[in-house]
Amino acid sequence: MTRHFTKTAAACLVTAAVLAGASTLHAQDLFAEARQLYASAEYENALTLLEQLSTGDGSHGDRQAVELYRTLCLLAIGRQAEADRVIEAMIANDPLYRPDGDLSPRVRAVFADVKGRLLPAIVQRKYGEAKTAFDDRDFEAAAGGFTDVVAALDDPDIANAAEQPPLADLRTLAEGFRDLSLSAMAPPPPPVPATPPPPVAPVLPSPSLKVYTGEEAGVVPPRVIRQDVPRYPGSAPAGGVTEGVVEVLINERGTVESATMAVPLALAVYNRMVLSAASGWRYEPATVGGIAVKFRKRLQISVAPATR
Repeated sequence: MTRHFTKTAAACLVTAAVLAGASTLHAQDLFAEARQLYASAEYENALTLLEQLSTGDGSHGDRQAVELYRTLCLLAIGRQAEADRVIEAMIANDPLYRPDGDLSPRVRAVFADVKGRLLPAIVQRKYGEAKTAFDDRDFEAAAGGFTDVVAALDDPDIANAAEQPPLADLRTLAEGFRDLSLSAMAPPPPPVPATPPPPVAPVLPSPSLKVYTGEEAGVVPPRVIRQDVPRYPGSAPAGGVTEGVVEVLINERGTVESATMAVPLALAVYNRMVLSAASGWRYEPATVGGIAVKFRKRLQISVAPATR
């Protein structure tokens, strides 16, 4: 009888606080009270307070904390379907949200299950929004959107799905467009005041300035150390194999001095991805008579439709 009276009294106190509009307690105090009720296994009473807080104003972080405790209370009293809906709203508000604290494996499994169901669709929608911003030349919004897409694809709760199409292809595209957006946001270099160049003494041609192509006698071509060609984003054109040619100028240190698409492929973003990758290629330099020389190399790139 005493225990029943205590629970009833606690419920009356909770109801009175809610009906009074929390006039004597701030939201932070109400949340602390709800956590104490949860710790005391008074899940129904804690839920009453938390549902009042969930409809009020508050920062994003405060609201997510309230919703997390709502989820814990709902799971504790067996209202799984309602808990799932609360988690779905939390993930919709913040796709990268991961609950903090010492949570049970069961609670973490519920979050992982809901996120695994929702996040792939959210990622694809976020990519579409970022691509629209990119097409509208809103590069700041596009860069932020593509960054969020890549971060969401790194979430361990969708690790398996992120390694398979279409999400794997989406990662390549998002990374490429993110880099393009960041480049477009970079401020232009300040103008250089025009000054007459100083007189330059004539320079006689030097054999060390010659660029070799491998057709000359006695030239040992450069040997590849690193020459990684990026994956073609998405599916190859249906018309069959497409080919391009990238031309790189390798200096006497074996680094790429310049790179151009001698024969570009149809997808402009992939041409830029190839040129970006080429700047990091490394070689043992070409030699003539044991002396390192500059060498112009051409590399053919073929893209074929994926075989089934």
